[in-house]
Amino acid sequence: MTVATPEKTSPSKVSADGAAKPLDVGPRIRALREAMNLSLRDLGERTGVSAPMLSQVERGETSPTLTVASRIAAGLELSLSQLLRLDEGEGVTVVRRADRRPGGSRARGHSYALVTPSLPGQRAEVSTHSLASGIATGGPGDPPMHEPGSRETALVTGGTLRLVCAGTGYDLHEGDAVTFDADLPHHFENPGPHEARFVAVVSAGLRRS
Repeated sequence: MTVATPEKTSPSKVSADGAAKPLDVGPRIRALREAMNLSLRDLGERTGVSAPMLSQVERGETSPTLTVASRIAAGLELSLSQLLRLDEGEGVTVVRRADRRPGGSRARGHSYALVTPSLPGQRAEVSTHSLASGIATGGPGDPPMHEPGSRETALVTGGTLRLVCAGTGYDLHEGDAVTFDADLPHHFENPGPHEARFVAVVSAGLRRS
């Protein structure tokens, strides 16, 4: 007698009423793939899943089995639970003030804190900065800090700030914002008599248009 092997079903999540609902992972897979600058063919080579099948999953025309979802997760350098967001509390992650990741040194005049969580596929980073009077975050000879294609926006929340990007200076005051290609040599200076504060948002791997 032949015993049938049960097929591995599509991933699902239990809703508030206790019913299991299939997870719509297509848009998330596409967003993660594009954030990694992968084509459907590239992801197919990484996962062993055909490009047409991946396209159907991304468009929501079919739901992947657990086996296929696991392969896709591995191709995106994630665990299956990360791909399905089983560990992210319904897609919302709160970072409390006490949980910010600090950096720099207040004693040296520049301190900062990362306010974005460490999540898979994260392509943007938000940080708050404090810069003492007369202090700079770097110098003219420093190499670029961010990967090619990165873009940064800085919003001044207190004091005065100067951005030096590719050898050109830009003076900023409280409430001013500046956006620039972060893969160019750059640093910030505080030319004012008081502490400068700003928020920086770095988006990684954006193509220039």
